[in-house]
Amino acid sequence: MRTKVVIVGAGPAGLMLGRLLDLAGIDNLILERKSADYVLGRIRAGVLEQGAVDLMDRAQVSKRLHEEGLIHDGTVLSFDGDSHRIDFAQLVGRRVTVYGQTEVTRDLMDARQGQTIYEAEDVQLHDFDGKPYVTWRKDGVSHRVDCDYIAGCDGYHGVSRASVPQDAIKTFERIYPFGWLGILVDKPPVAHELIYAHHERGFALCSQRSPTRSRYYVQVANSEKVEDWSDDRFWDELRRRLDPATAEVLQTGESLEKSIAPLRSFVAEPLRFGRLFLAGDAAHIVPPTGAKGLNLAMSDVAMLADALIEFYGETSTAGLDFYSAKALSRIWKAERFSWWMTSLLHVFPDSGDFGRRIQRAEFDYLTGSVAAQQSLAENYTGLPQ
Repeated sequence: MRTKVVIVGAGPAGLMLGRLLDLAGIDNLILERKSADYVLGRIRAGVLEQGAVDLMDRAQVSKRLHEEGLIHDGTVLSFDGDSHRIDFAQLVGRRVTVYGQTEVTRDLMDARQGQTIYEAEDVQLHDFDGKPYVTWRKDGVSHRVDCDYIAGCDGYHGVSRASVPQDAIKTFERIYPFGWLGILVDKPPVAHELIYAHHERGFALCSQRSPTRSRYYVQVANSEKVEDWSDDRFWDELRRRLDPATAEVLQTGESLEKSIAPLRSFVAEPLRFGRLFLAGDAAHIVPPTGAKGLNLAMSDVAMLADALIEFYGETSTAGLDFYSAKALSRIWKAERFSWWMTSLLHVFPDSGDFGRRIQRAEFDYLTGSVAAQQSLAENYTGLPQ
């Protein structure tokens, strides 16, 4: 077999890259170690920056997004019951759209024109410093595909970054001492827009997937176990962390899904190794506080697609040569914003009374300064590429 680009990973990043290459007439093959049903079953966030919405338009997969997506002109921040709304539309003239990552993945799967091989076992990347090829097994049969380039879109635990020699890559990481316990429920959201709440007991987030399906989170220690949290315990804890008016109108129900996601910040540098490029979670992880994970992945593959289209259309490697530096510039700005949001809204075990007072001062400065609110709104709705 031979193709121009092998994409490792059929999550939203890999599928979006494949779609953009399909539309440009560039042959590509996607390899995914899990089944299609497994990929679609992953519950992930879904706050899309305007740039991600524009990319869905460009990929011609945005019909359902525009029909079903929930447009948010702002968000609410709360600190010990004191609430303030950040008006994105008024402050920076932009907005975000709530549309689940599962739905983004489904739309891209449905539009896929090129070949996607699911349940590809033992995927291995070879000779990406020279003439690259990829091998895998499917149903007990070994396969090989030769290619011009490999795009590693297979996540934090994928084979792509692991294939890079350790002395060729540098990683930066911060592990937070807590995670988010999340619950999905078929009840209307407690508010039209997201609510980010700081409380002395820990952070809480009221989010949503649709007008009838809600997603809620509470900060928990990394030592906590999902099985120790009954639905009733979760709802009681969430109410404690919300302002009284919001807690009173919260509609509870039986959880459809419940899980704990640890929080970490992670960046790999560089993102190019010969003819191998890293994108999405293979390249970086951000805490979910700033709603940047999916958006960063979309930004990565938009840059990479443009660079590949330039190469095959104009025989120019300029975009490919600049991809790593350009993507990392945006990645680190998103990492900074996600770190800042996390630092403001969470309770840190070792920060003490001084740390809490600093957080309160930060919240008071933010809510009293239009310039500070504009900075938040600019970052939340998405910086330009």
